[in-house]
Amino acid sequence: MSVAIPIPLTNQLLDCLPREEQNRFLDQCETVQLEFGIILCERDRPFLHLYFPTTCIVSLVATMSGHPPLKLGLIGNEGMLGATLALGVNSAPSRAVVQGPGTALRISAPKLKRALRDLPLLKKALKRYLYVLMTQLSKNAACVHFHEIEPRLARWLLMTQDRAHADHFYLTHEFLADMLGVRRSGVTVAAGALQTRGLIHYSRGNIIILDRQGLEMAACECYDALLNEHARLFPPTLG
Repeated sequence: MSVAIPIPLTNQLLDCLPREEQNRFLDQCETVQLEFGIILCERDRPFLHLYFPTTCIVSLVATMSGHPPLKLGLIGNEGMLGATLALGVNSAPSRAVVQGPGTALRISAPKLKRALRDLPLLKKALKRYLYVLMTQLSKNAACVHFHEIEPRLARWLLMTQDRAHADHFYLTHEFLADMLGVRRSGVTVAAGALQTRGLIHYSRGNIIILDRQGLEMAACECYDALLNEHARLFPPTLG
């Protein structure tokens, strides 16, 4: 599923920790390369490993019998997969799939449990991040119900760009439809409208962000709300 590589990379959640505590934790991790489409965990199954993305992007996906999967949220190098261990819960609330290939710091569940016991500021950071993630999931649920497809697509593209750290990335019509919970025809119309306005270029799944400021203006209010919530809970240092 993944291949260990010796490349030192960073994760914003871990960067919040004091240097000594961060180094003690990193000694327990390995850096792995994750490919597009890999399933990292399934709903209600125990976590075997936990992941702190550095350059990869992980999608949280809801699955229901007889329905296509629905993307609930995104995790990039601002967070982690498996933060529920900070609450003593070692089961996944949803499926997690690699949306953008790249690297992550990986740690086994037993090692993370010991780290949470021995490193109090790590546990504090994970609990704060859980609140940010809960906010993202609740915003997404409301967004699906109240906002039109085009501003929702603009928001998801901005969220993806933030985590990809690049203006160019790959997302198929099918993937975008699952992400937005709409038909592929709806994605075609919305992406076409953003392209006509000169905000993006979209061809065969290849997306290029042409006008970041314009895309922010086209996005629904949920994007700024989530950014502000993350900034409020994660100042440069944790006291």
